[in-house]
Amino acid sequence: MKFEHLIEINDLKNPLVTQMTREQLWNGLVLRAEFPKTFISYLDSCTITARDLDSLKRTLQFGELKINDRVQFDFLNYVHYQVYRQGEIPESSMRMTIEEPAPGALFIRFTYDTGNTEAEDLENAEYNDYRRSAYVAADIDMVKTLREMHDIGRLDNLLT
Repeated sequence: MKFEHLIEINDLKNPLVTQMTREQLWNGLVLRAEFPKTFISYLDSCTITARDLDSLKRTLQFGELKINDRVQFDFLNYVHYQVYRQGEIPESSMRMTIEEPAPGALFIRFTYDTGNTEAEDLENAEYNDYRRSAYVAADIDMVKTLREMHDIGRLDNLLT
């Protein structure tokens, strides 16, 4: 299943919403990668197993289930999550791309790829509808958390 959607971060027409800078949004996306428990309530733990200048490898623990992934950063542009095939877990990916079609008009484009063939997608159409809804709900919750962090100054002056 390939799926994408867009969430608006700054509503430039609404003066009641404080505007987030691209840097603040970027800091929030980095925090989500490094401290996912803040954003994923059912995650038991996250261990960073390797780190270099533009990526990190993690082990995520959900009860008995362990998932190893790699997170790649393109500074101020996108964060790409890659889960490699692991036993019963298929290969998949998710990318959060910052888009700014006009100065200050920030959006995040979420792009998902489960790695399934078209035939597999057709076979799992009903499940994929549920999965898309769950992805959108989780992404909306993530943006809500970023907004809360922004409002208390948590996205300012992070080391990126």
